[in-house]
Amino acid sequence: MTLEKATLPVPQFDQISLEQLKQNIEQAIQNGQHFLNGLTQVPDNIQQQLQVLENIDTLENNMSECWGILSHFNAVMNNAETREVYQSLLPSLSEYYTQLGQHVPLYQSYQHIYDHVIFSDLPSAQQSAIKLALRDFKLSGVALEGDAKKRYAEISARLSQLSSDFSNHVLDSTQAYSKPLSEDQLKGLPPSSVELLKQYGQQRELDQSVATLDIPSYLAIMTYAQDRELREELYKAYTTRASDQAGDPQYDNASVMVEILSLRQEMAKLLGFDNYAEYSLASKMAPNVATVEKFLVELAEHARVPALKEIEELKAIAKLDGIDELQPWDSTYYSEKLKVQKFNLSQEDLKPYFPAPKVIQGLFNVVQRLYGIHVVEREAPLWHADAHYYELEDHGNVIGGFYFDLYARNGKRGGAWMSGFRSRMQTEHGLQKPICYMVGNFTPPVGNQPALLTHDEVNTLFHEFGHGLHHMLTEVDNIAVAGTHGVAWDAVELPSQFMEFWTWDTESLALISEHIESKETLPHDLLSALLNARFFQSGMQSLRQIEFALFDLTIHKLTPALDTAQIQATLDDIRHQYAVLPTASYNRFQNSFSHIFAGGYAAGYYSYKWAEVLASDAFDRFENEGVFNTQTGQAFRQAILAVGGKDTALDAFINFRGREPKIDALLRHQGWTNN
Repeated sequence: MTLEKATLPVPQFDQISLEQLKQNIEQAIQNGQHFLNGLTQVPDNIQQQLQVLENIDTLENNMSECWGILSHFNAVMNNAETREVYQSLLPSLSEYYTQLGQHVPLYQSYQHIYDHVIFSDLPSAQQSAIKLALRDFKLSGVALEGDAKKRYAEISARLSQLSSDFSNHVLDSTQAYSKPLSEDQLKGLPPSSVELLKQYGQQRELDQSVATLDIPSYLAIMTYAQDRELREELYKAYTTRASDQAGDPQYDNASVMVEILSLRQEMAKLLGFDNYAEYSLASKMAPNVATVEKFLVELAEHARVPALKEIEELKAIAKLDGIDELQPWDSTYYSEKLKVQKFNLSQEDLKPYFPAPKVIQGLFNVVQRLYGIHVVEREAPLWHADAHYYELEDHGNVIGGFYFDLYARNGKRGGAWMSGFRSRMQTEHGLQKPICYMVGNFTPPVGNQPALLTHDEVNTLFHEFGHGLHHMLTEVDNIAVAGTHGVAWDAVELPSQFMEFWTWDTESLALISEHIESKETLPHDLLSALLNARFFQSGMQSLRQIEFALFDLTIHKLTPALDTAQIQATLDDIRHQYAVLPTASYNRFQNSFSHIFAGGYAAGYYSYKWAEVLASDAFDRFENEGVFNTQTGQAFRQAILAVGGKDTALDAFINFRGREPKIDALLRHQGWTNN
């Protein structure tokens, strides 16, 4: 199939050299510093002050584009050379952003405009951008002086380095492990999983199957391997990554975590907060730490009754195999057996109905029906053969673009994410249209077949596409509040979790499923089984998320900062209160908890549950008015997706729902309404 060329200006990924990228970033930093150094006082008149803001937006646009490419390479094509360039630039980048956040004449320029009579005549997006900037100046220490200001800069630089170190240690520790498998050890694994592990072996020039800690491999072993000792070995290798318990302790993140927590608490104190959790919530939708704790504890109470029933069912089916004491490495294996027994549903039965090309095309059909937009694949330079480029069209006009890079491979950071490459913005050259990356670590194609996805992977794809739509469907032209910019972190998961509901809808499932050979959509018996199993172990899964969220909030609330033993003790205590399945003593989950130590979720992991309330309540309107009701789809697009950070998260939600959010829909969507 011959594709038309991209209509938006896209990077020449096949020609970009790391050296050129480094020079571009260094130049962008120099340009920013030159501008800041030249701004020694607030300009005399309002027009000049507004010009300062415009210049800052242009500098940020240039910086985010070139740094965004390097960050992307570092995440999806990680090697020694890329890592070295990335690490070498972190100190100067951190220094620049600290200078920017603490620049008094710049801050005063924003304040002058905010105080001026003209402020109320500015476009609402610009007003919001100015208000958010003033808040962020204060959170960046603009009011600090002397030694405190210098110390803040040192902390910022060190934290950016430590976050990078944490991420590298997790990746290196994950990739350091591989285990050749005998035929006996493959017993229980379905043919598709065996072929995948053989493919991993071939990549290592071995003529036998190989287990790795990549998620597709790890889950195949944990779900199907009859060899209990093998499951335990993989479990131990996975849960001790980047720790002193791992096979290679050089990647231990213990001291990195301790230093990160210590510096975060010190930074919060410098800025007048009691702890880092308070500092984190100062820019979020939730009003305070106590509110979040109360929300999580109450949600845990709802989840506890079903979770206790679920764990008893699991223990009972394990007992039939002579397992008197269920262990963590047994839970996924027996959960799959239980699901087959209760619902006659196996992930393996479902996979042939979810070939990636069909799922992707079905996803595009879903968003077309909801929002009236078309997705078209276009030819563009790419960084890897797995990647694809697409453009979004609305009434024939291209409004944005995105890249998919969906499969697990060596040198790629684990997990799934959306990151903006270019934001919507009015520039001197006209309207710049948004482009983003959407990345996954799904089961790769095996042999000549397309990738066959699990329903969980389908769910993840829809989730990330929700983030992508948030980035691309913005109608705001101010970069500071376009797309996901300026959106409260605990509301930014609303569009993504909202999209997941269409993976459970009968009409939608007909669009995204097609058997790899027969071309039939999901048959009635499998469809019924899938829908019946929707709430399977929802209590246990929710308690696990709440455990992570409470751990995150607690370690960022306690002062002074915790040492390694105290971090472990805090997690153990929360598990003791909330977990229904004991955890192995050697488990070091925290050492690879990248969301909070290397991502943006510090004292914010609760956001997933907080936004789930919003997403469930938003979808409740679709349930009442029609899951593919185009008017409701347009209302969601205009009230939530189009506004970016122009409206507060609560205002945006009320504009769509007509009222403040309620938890009722979430409880129903978890299957807990009768508890």
